Amino acid sequence: MMAERARDVEGLELLQGTLDVLILKTLSWGPRHGYAVARWLLDRSDDLLRVEEGALYPALHRLERRGWIESEWGLSENNRRAKYYQLTPAGRQQLRAKARTWAQYAAAVTKVLTAERAEA
Repeated sequence: MMAERARDVEGLELLQGTLDVLILKTLSWGPRHGYAVARWLLDRSDDLLRVEEGALYPALHRLERRGWIESEWGLSENNRRAKYYQLTPAGRQQLRAKARTWAQYAAAVTKVLTAERAEA
C-alpha cells in the first residue's frame, strides 16, 4: 500500500502519519479551518512544510472519521463560511502518543545521521 504524501515547496515529503500528528498539534492550540491549519504549519516551519489541499483535506476527513477531531461550520476572518476543526479528547490522547513515538524515531534517525564513524 502506498502512503499518501504531501509535498512542500522544497520537495520534502511528509508521510501520512507525520501529517496526521502535525495536524493534531496544530489543532491543539485551538479550532482552525483548513487554510489556517496549512498556514500555521507553513509559518511554524519557516516556510518548509507546505501542505497542499490535496493532502490536507483528506487527512482532516480521515482524522474526523477516526474521532480524533470534530468539525463545525463558522465564519472565517473575512466573513466567509468555513469548516472549523478541533481536537477531541481522543485526539489529544493520540497527539500525546504519536508525538512521543515521533520524537523517539527522530532521535534515532538523528543518532544515525550524526554518527562520526561506523562501529565494527
